[in-house]
Amino acid sequence: MENSIILQVNQLVKQFANHQIPAVDEVSFQLTQGDILGLLGPSGCGKTTLLRMIAGFEQPSVGTIELGGNIIASTSQLLPPEQRNTGMVFQDYALFPHLNIADNIAFGLNKKKFSKKEIKNRIGEVLTLVGLEGLEKRYPHQLSGGQQQRVALARALAPQPALILLDEPLSNLDVQVRIRLRHEIRHILKATGITAIFVTHDQEEALAICDKIGVMSSGKIEQLGTPEAIYTRPASRFVAEFVTQANFIPAKRQGTLWTTEIGQWELPSAHATVPEGELMVRQEDIMLKPDDTAKVVISDRQFLGREYRYCLRTPSGGQIHARTTLQTQLPIGTKVHLAIASQSAQVFPVASSRG
Repeated sequence: MENSIILQVNQLVKQFANHQIPAVDEVSFQLTQGDILGLLGPSGCGKTTLLRMIAGFEQPSVGTIELGGNIIASTSQLLPPEQRNTGMVFQDYALFPHLNIADNIAFGLNKKKFSKKEIKNRIGEVLTLVGLEGLEKRYPHQLSGGQQQRVALARALAPQPALILLDEPLSNLDVQVRIRLRHEIRHILKATGITAIFVTHDQEEALAICDKIGVMSSGKIEQLGTPEAIYTRPASRFVAEFVTQANFIPAKRQGTLWTTEIGQWELPSAHATVPEGELMVRQEDIMLKPDDTAKVVISDRQFLGREYRYCLRTPSGGQIHARTTLQTQLPIGTKVHLAIASQSAQVFPVASSRG
């Protein structure tokens, strides 16, 4: 049985009065029951504005938003946030400091007119779900940042909303806590089956948590797809650069061969009618082999724990980067021949990259 459509966003535009360019520009997508969508992009790309429209804090300039088959926002109507069947988790936790954990979670339930027994049971259920059982009587200042964010998630989950919106919920946390919570948040959301939208500027976070990713730039979704599709087959140079942190090397086509200053490779599927472009090669797809006759030189090496990251100087004075396993251990100054996994390389036309 197919999952039902929970959220439908149709041709959504948000134009602020003091800006010429729309903050959100003709965005459309739909989510089914249990989907986790990541909105990924740099600051100012429109992802938070899009989330605020879905939450009910901003009204669309054009377009509609449907939740559970009902229109909750359009140019002529705006259902208030508290009347939408949504939960919200903010970057700064937004817990009430004067209320203990149980009362923080109960806040949304009181508005829904649950009985006292139902509220008590639900508080126990969500605290167990987020791994904080037994901490009902503590106050926010007595918890770590990671625990406070789990309380915020529990509060959003308690009323059993149709949709949960998370606005960069991990960005205020230490790296180790963030990495641990990535797994926990995905596990918790999947356990509840609630549809979610997760806003972040961290590509690793989006890849780890989400079922689908929408990469945003200048108010538009440049590409919407699975994490695997976004990473392995980026639709534009922007997506490739932002998500994969790949190298881009000027290249010219000669038949099926693409010639660059570091070598030439056959890429039969790459823009057969385009005379020149930029060859995208991910850092992990470059293999290094010492070669005294080579023109590429290792200018720096960084130890990253499970791998090395090499900075390579090309004949033109440019830089490219390669990531290798610890088995490849070459000193700075070594001349190296480069091999690439050509099946994973892509060429982007020059006009596309300039755009």
